[in-house]
Amino acid sequence: MLKKPFFIVVAAFFVFFALALRADNIVDEIIARVNDLIITRADLERGKQETLDETKQRFPADWQVKWNQTEPDVLRDLIDTKLLLDKGKELDITGETELVKRLDELRKKLGFASIDDLEKLAKEQGVSFEDFKDETRNGLIREQVIGREVGSKINPTNEEVQAFYTAHQKEMDAPEEVQLSEILISTQTPNPEKDKSGNPSASVPADPARVAAAEAKANQVLDELRKGAKFEDVAKKSSDGPTAAQGGDLGTFKHGELAKEYEDKTFLLKAGEFTGVLPSKQGFLILKVIAHRPAGIPPLKAVENNIRQTIYLQKLEPAARAYLTKLREEAYIEIKSGFTDTGASPNQAKPIMVAANDPATEIAKHKKKKHFLLF
Repeated sequence: MLKKPFFIVVAAFFVFFALALRADNIVDEIIARVNDLIITRADLERGKQETLDETKQRFPADWQVKWNQTEPDVLRDLIDTKLLLDKGKELDITGETELVKRLDELRKKLGFASIDDLEKLAKEQGVSFEDFKDETRNGLIREQVIGREVGSKINPTNEEVQAFYTAHQKEMDAPEEVQLSEILISTQTPNPEKDKSGNPSASVPADPARVAAAEAKANQVLDELRKGAKFEDVAKKSSDGPTAAQGGDLGTFKHGELAKEYEDKTFLLKAGEFTGVLPSKQGFLILKVIAHRPAGIPPLKAVENNIRQTIYLQKLEPAARAYLTKLREEAYIEIKSGFTDTGASPNQAKPIMVAANDPATEIAKHKKKKHFLLF
């Protein structure tokens, strides 16, 4: 069974994607050329809508302020995409293998049996599944180009890691907490009746036979775990809890955030250990401690990988921006009057006027001369 928020996010994306596609009634006026690729006014409007929706979601309290800051960069981001897709073609990056993996990951997170179910969801939301795959593939190509051309050159040093650790120890000081996963064997019998909203009503009380059967199953699962079965796999296969599809992941808990009977059991365990069968209102639980972090400042070794990732991400954004500036200087870009690329480089070649009936032909003809097409 799925965590509801993820399903809502995916469904919401399909809804937005459908609305974005319907924006094509805007006149397809070309507003930018990037090598032999084009950006139309419809592309820009879709990009603005997508960015606006994302801004509202991330900053509900002050989305208008953030939108005023990000709107001018929408065309820049579209040009970035064209440059990266063009570079991906040059590097023979197709994104096909990664697309298959990404769709399968999405299928698993949604709890679907096949990709056909994912396609069905897209269809229900009025989205072309092929268009959705194209967008996903393009995103993967962009990621791979940046990863290969920029990310691979960023390697935080031991000295940088140590300096970051020293400077941020106060922020790392935290209370004791455990990260848990669960396997729930339910004793509840679903109520076939529905409430006024059409949702299933509360479960009816479990009968003694069902409780006994659930406890027996829980003990059988516990025996599997003790014999070496992987907790995540058993959770996906046997758990009745809402976290089953995620391998039982419950997140992290500090003292006071768990029921006392569960806190007393789990805070005594080390990472990798699990409890016995614990009774609950829903049935019988087995809890596993994925990580157990003691109170205080963690040793450097415990947080080194996280620090390296943080430093990497801090360096990635400016390095990627510099790389995209370099691509602009090597590319053939023409922006229609009235529109601005906020990522433009002062070292870009200036466009000159050429006569052309076929833009793609003229671009190819003038590539080596750094010529551009006027609109």
